[in-house]
Amino acid sequence: MRKMLAAVSRVLSGAAQKPASRVLVASRNFANDATFEIKKCDLHRLEEGPPVTTVLTREDGLKYYRMMQTVRRMELKADQLYKQKIIRGFCHLCDGQEACCVGLEAGINPTDHLITAYRAHGFTFTRGLTVREILAELTGRRGGCAKGKGGSMHMYAKNFYGGNGIVGAQVPLGAGIALACKYNGKDEICLTLYGDGAANQGQIFEAYNMAALWKLPCIFICENNRYGMGTSVERAAASTDYYKRGDFIPGLRVDGMDVLCVREATKFAASHCRSGKGPILMELQTYRYHGHSMSDPGVSYRTREEIQEVRSKSDPIMLLKDRMVNSNLASVEELKEIDVEVRKEIEDAAQFATADPEPPLEELGYHIYSNEPPFEVRGANQWIKFKSVS
Repeated sequence: MRKMLAAVSRVLSGAAQKPASRVLVASRNFANDATFEIKKCDLHRLEEGPPVTTVLTREDGLKYYRMMQTVRRMELKADQLYKQKIIRGFCHLCDGQEACCVGLEAGINPTDHLITAYRAHGFTFTRGLTVREILAELTGRRGGCAKGKGGSMHMYAKNFYGGNGIVGAQVPLGAGIALACKYNGKDEICLTLYGDGAANQGQIFEAYNMAALWKLPCIFICENNRYGMGTSVERAAASTDYYKRGDFIPGLRVDGMDVLCVREATKFAASHCRSGKGPILMELQTYRYHGHSMSDPGVSYRTREEIQEVRSKSDPIMLLKDRMVNSNLASVEELKEIDVEVRKEIEDAAQFATADPEPPLEELGYHIYSNEPPFEVRGANQWIKFKSVS
């Protein structure tokens, strides 16, 4: 009897030490998966498109939620650090567009390739880098993913080619990466992203033409967040059907605020490319909550009411949260725990990003090439020399 009482006491004391929410989550029986209806994609030169229903597992749902929440909190922290003048220079935030970077990554393989423009923080994270490396790069510290020398617009990871500062210039590069995939005979594809503002660039249409001629495994992706800097798409483009811009290239228009819709469309487009049919074009209809960059308050060309309406009706994190809770894939308490863990991760990363040392001036010429013997680089004049080490 004494042994039994002691055992019961140990169980009760163990439960008392755990937070009440954790005990509730542990004792609740959640569904393993659930089926959801997703918005039908508009199609161009395609007889059929992605499915209109999809299955979400509990494991994937929690993963997507954590990733989107991390990107959201990371961008809000970057906003705070910029206003404190700890982050300087250009900085373009992607809060509101989290379903794009998370959904695209969920639809491809880690061995596939991705290149984007300067609103790149979310993609840098989903491609595998840590929040610590991203924030440290934003603050120009040695622990950053580009050793503190790239900043907001120039972050890189394995199979991720940045962050590119010149409007639209990454699109021909993406076609070139797709050419390398085909040339090397690998079952890999390249996701080439650009915004609605860049969609009118002539070099994009040149890249379309070459990709179609050579049947390159390239998914051209227009992130249409409705404003190119401060100009609405209706004022900038005679045709706002960006998914039809490839003309001879098939296209689809996707709800870019729904992570599941983006995932399924990406899987469909990736399958199209891998089967040897050539390129395909995706338009992701999305929305950014911040202005174009940190110098843009974002309310001179759109109303606060418009922003609030998108937040209340189409927020990607809220949509996923409601689906998971209503389908018994997760509880509100469990998702709140994830929120707390994410906030702590962001705070820890921000502390590192402000305490880590800046790179010394002597390293200015480092890392020009990945695997070359040391050589000298001329500075601002012929008498200044910097050593370059791979």
